[in-house]
Amino acid sequence: MRIAIASDHAAIDLKAELREYLRGLGHEVLDLGPETADRVDYPDFGYKLAEIVASGSAERGVALCGSGIGISIAVNRHPELRCALVSEPLSAALAREHNDANAVALGARLTGIDMAKACLDAFLSTEFGGGRHGPRVEKLSNPQITSQNTKESVA
Repeated sequence: MRIAIASDHAAIDLKAELREYLRGLGHEVLDLGPETADRVDYPDFGYKLAEIVASGSAERGVALCGSGIGISIAVNRHPELRCALVSEPLSAALAREHNDANAVALGARLTGIDMAKACLDAFLSTEFGGGRHGPRVEKLSNPQITSQNTKESVA
């Protein structure tokens, strides 16, 4: 699988470890930066990751910052991205199974390397469940789509 990975300065070490871990599993990894621990703005790298995944240049994305929160917000600004902030494997698996997440975010200050690897393993090995989740996921990229139930509850 081709995976894009990006971080801010707070997650540069975690990014390097996860990049090598993913390569060791046989994945092709696109490291989108940064290359040093000099201060950078996480939105810049989140937007870059979102564009790469949305374009199809990578199948999945891994977004990292100190908490994982800021970069996940940046990635999710793109309508084609569904980036889930996760802290343990179950949420990573459910993000794929129920939400067809195409990116995952982790916080370097909150998640240790072993837990981060376990999250990536779950995220990358879980398939989207489809079924009842399909129409819901479609609405994530198309908020103008509403169900009859939503229209009735607003009226």
